[in-house]
Amino acid sequence: MPKAIVSVINDLVTDQRVHKTCMVLREQGFEITLVGRVLKNSLPLDKRPYQTHRMKLWFEKGVAFYAEFTIRLFFFLRKKKASLLVANDLDTLLPNYYFSKRRKCALVYDSHEIFCEVPELQQTPLKKKIWESLEKTIVPKLTYCITVNQSIANWFTQKYKTSFKVVRNIPDKISVGRIKTRTELNLPTDKRIILLQGAGINVQRGAEEAVDAMHYIDNAILLIIGGGDVICLLEKMAAEESLKGKVFLLPKMKPEELYQYTCNADIGLSLDKATNINYQYSLPNKLFDYIYAGVPVLASPLKEIKSFIDRYKVGICIEEHDAKHIAGKINYMLTSADYAVWKANTKIAAQENSWEKEKQVWIDLIKEIKDK
Repeated sequence: MPKAIVSVINDLVTDQRVHKTCMVLREQGFEITLVGRVLKNSLPLDKRPYQTHRMKLWFEKGVAFYAEFTIRLFFFLRKKKASLLVANDLDTLLPNYYFSKRRKCALVYDSHEIFCEVPELQQTPLKKKIWESLEKTIVPKLTYCITVNQSIANWFTQKYKTSFKVVRNIPDKISVGRIKTRTELNLPTDKRIILLQGAGINVQRGAEEAVDAMHYIDNAILLIIGGGDVICLLEKMAAEESLKGKVFLLPKMKPEELYQYTCNADIGLSLDKATNINYQYSLPNKLFDYIYAGVPVLASPLKEIKSFIDRYKVGICIEEHDAKHIAGKINYMLTSADYAVWKANTKIAAQENSWEKEKQVWIDLIKEIKDK
């Protein structure tokens, strides 16, 4: 059985994209090893039908973290042999590229975003220059590349003259037995639920404005589930006297547990700001998570998101990131006669955008690699 090593820099628990990649490779006859890291606050990793390896690092952020991860991944790959390497995002690419050349094995690069354009790098020109130099050196030499939507694929192709295939972040079917009631989840039964979920609730993603908007919304709560660099700020905002009982935050949780909460929501929020190229072209996982749970969406009018919402009529977009404006849109959605239409359309969108269809891109790519 041919072996494949899949690398990602996160703790593996909530990354459904990478898990689905491993499952497709397994279906296509590969023995899989997925390697990532483990954090102090990482959730336990459920048993999976493939091998996993989580590295415990001394550092968890900054230059030292990336350097340590790269070195540790280098030595891990040095001890393992595989006929296929899969590098998820730029921060795992260098060791994978090195060993793909040294051992003459296939390498697939899956870029989940435009890494060098994330907001965190815009304030640190030197770090950005280093990552750009790495990307510029390696990406044009790659044969097999994947990314999350057509806009980002076009951006990479134009910049590096390298073809990128598209595999969107469409969820696989989640089997939970039955959907729990709001009472079982300790959610209010007499109020509407507005949900913002995500593993990266960070700066410039509209979370602060969503919390502020609750000043102007009655008979509803804002439920925020996930992690990110603005969570501490959101907790302070939610503690204000005027917002008590209106904003609740829950930590990151496993996909099947999160799905229970998503199914109980009335509106799903996706409010990223178009402040950088990476966000402008984003098509976040949570958009599809909401759709699969039958939840209408209120979103920023970013290119890929607006195109999807306009096509399937599963919600509406905001025009600006002003708290009163966002509140007005939420109040409109909760009382609109179109709400039932948006909700019904989520089923159509889910049927037409399934993982069974999306994974065919991976299947075709694997066949191409095997036939070469």
